[in-house]
Amino acid sequence: MAEVSVHEAKAQLSALLARVEGGEEIVIAREGRPVARLVPLERVARRVFGLDAGLFDVPDDFDAPLPDDLASAFER
Repeated sequence: MAEVSVHEAKAQLSALLARVEGGEEIVIAREGRPVARLVPLERVARRVFGLDAGLFDVPDDFDAPLPDDLASAFER
């Protein structure tokens, strides 16, 4: 794990980010004391449209008005 000063980090941020994108972790130190760590973000898998197709059915009355007793529970 590389360590750079705050001054270096400010001057070379783009280069440091490129290194982090490559998988490297970098510690930023102030007056020789570590204060922060640049680490790569975990990649989030992209959502696949239609992945759950066929697993459930939307009922025909999905958007029908609620019964009066249930609707009144949402009113003040």
